[in-house]
Amino acid sequence: MDSYPVGRVILMSFHPQYAQRILDGTKRVEFRKRRIADDVTHVVVYATAPVSAVVGAFEVREQHSLSPHTLWLRFEEVAGIGIKDYVNYFSGRETGVGIEVGDTWRARKPMYLRESFGIARPPQSFQYLADDTAVLTLKSLINQ
Repeated sequence: MDSYPVGRVILMSFHPQYAQRILDGTKRVEFRKRRIADDVTHVVVYATAPVSAVVGAFEVREQHSLSPHTLWLRFEEVAGIGIKDYVNYFSGRETGVGIEVGDTWRARKPMYLRESFGIARPPQSFQYLADDTAVLTLKSLINQ
């Protein structure tokens, strides 16, 4: 992990199919309706039900705030989402965010929120992890 400078780390919720695509490299950008803080360097990937567990993490390469149309044109090849779902997600929005996925790490076994993080409920969108929790989580994923 020494080669990966760590800023803030967030726990972010994903539908299981998108979590899988991010970790297998077929989805290289995550679309969101609002930016995450610029000092966020890593995202811990929580797959929602029926998985309901942390399944990996990724490095944030860069964020792009653009119109949904421009975002799609730029990232269509690595979007990992169909155009219909994409258009529905950004319906009525003038701006969207594309979070470029850098290196990824897959958990060897699912990490459950209460047991591994002391978190009772998954975040609606995302939440920041305490520094010590973030570093321990990333170390365990990167060094497995």
